[in-house]
Amino acid sequence: MLISYDESLKILHKHIQAYEKVEKISLTECLNRILAVDIIALHNHPKFPTSAMDGYAIKFDNQDENLKIIGEVPAGIFPTFNVKDQECVKTFTGSLMSDGSDTLVPIEKVEIKDDILIIKEKVNKGFAVRKVGESYKEGEILLKKGTKISYSEIALLAELGYFHISVFIKPIVGILSSGNEIKDLGESLDHPAQIRSSNHVAIANMAKKLHCQTRIFPLLKDDKENTQNTLRQALNSCDILITTGGVSMGDFDFLKQAIKDYEIIIDKVDVKPGKHIKIAKFENKFIFALPGFPYSAMVMFNLYVRELLNVWLLQETDYKFQAFLSEDYKKKSSHLEFIACNIEFKNGKIFANLKGKKEGSSAIINNLNHKAALLIAKDDIKEGSLVDIILMP
Repeated sequence: MLISYDESLKILHKHIQAYEKVEKISLTECLNRILAVDIIALHNHPKFPTSAMDGYAIKFDNQDENLKIIGEVPAGIFPTFNVKDQECVKTFTGSLMSDGSDTLVPIEKVEIKDDILIIKEKVNKGFAVRKVGESYKEGEILLKKGTKISYSEIALLAELGYFHISVFIKPIVGILSSGNEIKDLGESLDHPAQIRSSNHVAIANMAKKLHCQTRIFPLLKDDKENTQNTLRQALNSCDILITTGGVSMGDFDFLKQAIKDYEIIIDKVDVKPGKHIKIAKFENKFIFALPGFPYSAMVMFNLYVRELLNVWLLQETDYKFQAFLSEDYKKKSSHLEFIACNIEFKNGKIFANLKGKKEGSSAIINNLNHKAALLIAKDDIKEGSLVDIILMP
């Protein structure tokens, strides 16, 4: 009896152990990497009240009086003035506020006569003054472990004084496509019964988008002994091994036999496409034996391999959500179906539609073009129903 999709995910998660491979890299190289530690503020920022504009540091209550300019504080200079009544200090953007002052009057709101400041337009107390800890306070978690490092995170890390950052080592995903009928990139087809392999390049690029390194192994022909040896060697050099083809019911499907040498944790699931998927484990490594049809292989990668990577790299499942279906959908099988669909936003709502999606086998690669998503169908669905959606990477 086939297990359900939900049950298969529970089984997979039960077997996943924490991923603890970490390396230190320079700040200049960490774009799009995944942070492996929490980043905590060691002090308040700013540490002292700081000017946010060019102007004059004053006491708030002195705005009706003429004020003597007793000096200036350029950015980067620690102030030594103590502002008293009827006094002010010329202060520049980013400069620390002088002792005794609590408000900054911008240059455009004042008039200068000799060394006397006349305020033409009053401001509120504390105007243009950055408070202590405005950006962050000592002990605050600024970036959580699992954060994808982008330009703003890099700017913050630079401000904090980091040069080397601890990030997760990119998991190595190996891809091994099999079948006598497939030819590799650049190879000519000898006869119409042959096809060009697309699974290996598709899966490799999906893995790269999910923060992995990839290794594409030579195409595997249908041979029992060679399949077992190749599988063993490939697994030695990666964290996750993805195979495509050779897992259904054919006489030449040797991969499903070779995988039996390992701990099989999932053997077929009540889904369409990809019900013949097999997932095996060896120590803390995983083998995902995916179907040979391209659409099916890419969908199964998104449904299962991505779940593993989410746990390893502490990623959120924010690519799963609900949308309103723009048309009726009639199921094509008794299995839980994952159908390629389009997502659009109208009037503040998210809609899914099937425009341009072809009906047929699980070999239709172009159904996943144009930022396609997956519509989950348990039963027939009426137009306007709220449905579950999973975005592709």
